[in-house]
Amino acid sequence: MLLKTHYVIIIFFILLFLPSVEHKLVFIITALIATQIPDIDSRYSKLGHKKLARILQIFTKHRGMIHSFTFLLGLTFILILFFPILGFGFFLGYGIHLLADSFTIEGIRQFYPFKGRSCGKIETGGKVEILVFLGFIVLDFVIVFHWAF
Repeated sequence: MLLKTHYVIIIFFILLFLPSVEHKLVFIITALIATQIPDIDSRYSKLGHKKLARILQIFTKHRGMIHSFTFLLGLTFILILFFPILGFGFFLGYGIHLLADSFTIEGIRQFYPFKGRSCGKIETGGKVEILVFLGFIVLDFVIVFHWAF
């Protein structure tokens, strides 16, 4: 999925969980950053064209190890050990990205290094993704409108 679609999806989930989160600003920022991280292994992504990411891309391929729940759980565990305040926002942002990508044609290997792949029928940048994007924009506004009244 495109980054803009990941953003509107994670905003929906941020808005859902925000009332129950203690450190709201940290949660929002962490989730928004974390939703970008799985695509660091693609040179076409926002983070993927940075020099440090280019080095990482020598050792990984797009939608490989970094696009797995195994990797997410390991990173989240390490993060919680050292910066527990970031844990839930990171897990949510990264995890929702993976979940959304699992509905695309390319899919993800959920539990890398195991071979199982979760694939859907959504073409990245295609018409269905545009509908998903617009649908989540509507849902985001519904939640905000609900809070306002």
